[in-house]
Amino acid sequence: MKFSAILLATLATSTSAFAPSRPIVSSKILSAATLEAPESTADATPAVKEPVVADMAVEKDWPVDLSANFVKESERVQPGRYNDSENSIAIPFLPRPAALDGSHAGDYGFDPLGLSEKLDFYAMQESEVRHSRLAMLAAVGWPMSEMLAPSWMLQNGCAPSVLNGVNPLTFLSIVGFLGAAGWFELKTSLRASQSTPMGKMHEQDMGAVWKYGVAGDYNWDPLNLYSSCGDDFKGRKGLRDVELSHGRVAMLGITYFAAWEALTGHPIVENNMLFHPNALFPALALAYVGFTQIYEVSELDQYPIELRYTNEGEMKLERLKKGVSDIVDKVSTSTAEQKDSLDKLDEKFDIYAAPKKLETALRSTYKYW
Repeated sequence: MKFSAILLATLATSTSAFAPSRPIVSSKILSAATLEAPESTADATPAVKEPVVADMAVEKDWPVDLSANFVKESERVQPGRYNDSENSIAIPFLPRPAALDGSHAGDYGFDPLGLSEKLDFYAMQESEVRHSRLAMLAAVGWPMSEMLAPSWMLQNGCAPSVLNGVNPLTFLSIVGFLGAAGWFELKTSLRASQSTPMGKMHEQDMGAVWKYGVAGDYNWDPLNLYSSCGDDFKGRKGLRDVELSHGRVAMLGITYFAAWEALTGHPIVENNMLFHPNALFPALALAYVGFTQIYEVSELDQYPIELRYTNEGEMKLERLKKGVSDIVDKVSTSTAEQKDSLDKLDEKFDIYAAPKKLETALRSTYKYW
């Protein structure tokens, strides 16, 4: 019996050695003798402070390590500009393609064939930029060749092309140019633009969108025009928007040049108000400037797209109407006064009949009239 008691005590002692220690809790039971609570002792377990988690969604003012390529969210392009728009901005009756969220320059949601979801997005952007730049050069070179080049380099006054035809010299020139362009494309198709100064700047601008920087970046800006709209990500994206807009118009324009000459057989510069002095083109330019002073088009990402007054458009229109009305009234008044003066002279000298009398007198001097 004693042996079993000793064995149980030993097992209990060894088991308690593996049990977690309990914190000492001060008793708050009232004393039966004094009916007073005993003095509270400090808790033996120290208080553990909750870790403070920094809210990374909010920009902080603490110093950062610039070598870690830290860029504030407010200093780079943010994705999802058109996430709130379910339909395309360019084609409002079609859904917006998922890849076209407004993050890139020239993105207005125009992709009716869904190519942005089927093909490599960066390669398509690179292709568009290259075609835009070539089209802008061609849109200038085509009419200049027809106005300045000698006749033996042209095809019946038209620029040499696939549809207009070529002669041996222009054929060799076109083949040489296309060969040079193809060689340049081959050498630059796999370029590492992130290693250049402009590429590093683009990598910071587009870091929140993707890691590929900007399509069409050749680190080439000899006149330092890239910062002309602002030396920040907004200004650079705005200038890329301008380049793509002009390039798209140039691609449409050069297509129109080729189609017009193929269908009519006449040079694009023939009887064209853009290439010959005339009053029509300046009049249209002035009309456009005046129109934009009064009216403007609403935001393209808001439905419906409508024509509305500018900030002072309605006042300018009323002022224009009043000015035209005053001029008409002055001219009418002046015309009436002149008519009264002529009527008075006619009463005295019969001036209205003077031309007829002069004709009769001249006819009377020659019998064959």
